[in-house]
Amino acid sequence: MSDLFIALKHWAKSGPADDFWLWAIGLLIAAIVGFLISFITLHRKRIIEDTPTSKIRSAAQGYVELIGYGQLMEGQPIVAPLTGTICTWYKYSVDEHRQSGKNSKWVTIKSGTSEELFLIKDDTGQCIIDPEGAHVTSTNKDIWHGAEANPLGSPVTANKKQSFFSGLGRHRRYRYTEERLHTDESLYAIGLYKTVGGAGTKFDINEDVRELIREWKTDSEALIKRFDADKNGEIDIQEWQKVRQAAYDHIVEKHGEQKTLPPVNIMNKTNDSRRPFILSAIEENDLIHRLHIYSVLSLSLFILCGSLSTWLISIRLAA
Repeated sequence: MSDLFIALKHWAKSGPADDFWLWAIGLLIAAIVGFLISFITLHRKRIIEDTPTSKIRSAAQGYVELIGYGQLMEGQPIVAPLTGTICTWYKYSVDEHRQSGKNSKWVTIKSGTSEELFLIKDDTGQCIIDPEGAHVTSTNKDIWHGAEANPLGSPVTANKKQSFFSGLGRHRRYRYTEERLHTDESLYAIGLYKTVGGAGTKFDINEDVRELIREWKTDSEALIKRFDADKNGEIDIQEWQKVRQAAYDHIVEKHGEQKTLPPVNIMNKTNDSRRPFILSAIEENDLIHRLHIYSVLSLSLFILCGSLSTWLISIRLAA
């Protein structure tokens, strides 16, 4: 070990400047990444530990933790695109192995994440999960290889074929990765819980009107065509009053319709970065333990890379 430090010290003093600063900056970046990952994982661990578990029927409106099992909603099932597995959520990627001279790398050519709604149920009721923006931890992950951009079989059949063609690299040109949450699988969820519909529903009319107008503004041509009464290609002050009134009337009508509908529970992402939206097939205690390990490892990376880069740079500047 002492020989290694002597060699590093000598390299820091007299090694090529380009190589030295490339490694030094790389170590600093690794230290920063380690610190950020440690901070994020530790924060998520504390959030999970400090948030009590609620039953769906009695859950309060706001940031809530639920434990149940995943289920599909009525209608078309959610199908994972690579394996064809019916599931509640999926994430997939297809990577191509590319080689240029002595250099080779995997390049992602196709990927996607499910954003379709599904259910979490417990013994008191059910809640719709909108998985957009969720941090998902699954227990079902397949990685396999093939010769085509689109997999020609399941991971099991593909791996059997690979054993026969193990010496032929062309049969491993593509790598397929797919993660899934399965139906009837244990599900941990923490996020923004709200009940929509029903006579007791409360609405923020002003905020909903502003949001609708913002949505209309994204299609300026349609907005001008609808409200530009004098056909001058612009929306003047008087015409903006009509825009606001039309938006207000639409929101009031929509709220009235929602109050006649049976109440529906929904969980989705929050607009607060301090309150993450987490879905996990791993049980709560195991998830906490995993986050603790990630936090310790990333903190160790921060200390190790940060100390090493600082030591090397100090030697270089003192030389």
